[in-house]
Amino acid sequence: MKVFAVGRNYADHISELQNERPDEPVIFTKPETALIKKNAPFFYPDFSKDIHFEVEIVIRICQAGKNIEERFAHKYYDALALGIDFTARDLQNKLKEKRLPWDLAKGFDGSGPISNFISLSEIEDLKNLNFSLKQNGETKQEGNTSLMLFSFDYIVSFVSKYFTLKKGDLIFTGTPKGVGPVQIGDVLTGYIEDKKMLEVNVK
Repeated sequence: MKVFAVGRNYADHISELQNERPDEPVIFTKPETALIKKNAPFFYPDFSKDIHFEVEIVIRICQAGKNIEERFAHKYYDALALGIDFTARDLQNKLKEKRLPWDLAKGFDGSGPISNFISLSEIEDLKNLNFSLKQNGETKQEGNTSLMLFSFDYIVSFVSKYFTLKKGDLIFTGTPKGVGPVQIGDVLTGYIEDKKMLEVNVK
């Protein structure tokens, strides 16, 4: 299984981090060992002092595809989940300064908590889907898929130009504004619309 992620896919998030707006999706990967399932805790790593949460909609690939046309891309994913892209921001900034890849800051063990999946047949409007994240009961991030710079279909088509997609592959599709640091003892709770999808204890 491959885990892809999209950076800089919401304009407000680009602005808050003072990044350049991309002309095409910014793609990076996480190893399977990054995933945390079934609301297992996140253990704060000792190599960072500035871990940030980034809540995202995650789509699941349902059949193999290569060079998928955007107009057919909707046939290649069948479910979505809520995920958190934990980022070691201090480490990422150091890597950016040296023009090095983000792997250490984005792909470390436990950096990708993910909820159970919901069939797309249960989603009323995939292009107008609200999602949010609370930290210790306080809402920190609120997003809507209508605000994505690059749609699910475009992302699937784009990624498939470079990587053969296979059944079970996952794509984290980007985070809205409001990212921030976590501390040991925090509880992060994620929602799709009003449905609680994810709860992560930071230890």
